[in-house]
Amino acid sequence: MKKTVLSLTLLLAFTVNLMAQTPRQVLDKAAKTVTSDSGVKADFKLTNSVGSTSGTIAIKGAKFHATTPQAIVWYDGKTQWTYVKNNDEVNVTTPTAAQQQAINPYTFIHLYRQGYKMTMNKTASAFTVHLTAQEASRKIQELFITVDKKSYHPTQVKMLQGKKWTTFDISGIKKQQIADATFRFNQKDFPSAEVIDLR
Repeated sequence: MKKTVLSLTLLLAFTVNLMAQTPRQVLDKAAKTVTSDSGVKADFKLTNSVGSTSGTIAIKGAKFHATTPQAIVWYDGKTQWTYVKNNDEVNVTTPTAAQQQAINPYTFIHLYRQGYKMTMNKTASAFTVHLTAQEASRKIQELFITVDKKSYHPTQVKMLQGKKWTTFDISGIKKQQIADATFRFNQKDFPSAEVIDLR
């Protein structure tokens, strides 16, 4: 009898904890699952008004490296290199925050912390946090971030820029050691590519 009462008490405490969480607490926990000093890798599918593509992404702090069948992107925290496979060329830029947000689903890690109103819906398996910009000047006016209830891994990030929606479906999140060189373009790996500096 005592074991049954204890089990029910623990279950009730867990359920109340889930119910009492605020949208910010859910996103704080989600951000922790994809933040690591050593690095994080994941698979993603990007869908927008142009079409869709799948690939992999590596994140380490502000740095990221994304690979799709069409392109490879390196960003070392300041400079971005984008290799377009069809053209065999590399565009070098210093991207704005808005430009980074358009290709990096993990920008929500810092984005949600200020300038957005938050509401949340729950299902049996996930939280969906809806963020709405408090100022019209924000490049991303709305976001929907879906977070798995068990792992707190983000499984989908849907964002509105202008009048266009971009959706990132995320899976296979793993923390692992990633070398800093991963986030910088190396000309030796693409000897025939034309490098175009747009900075």
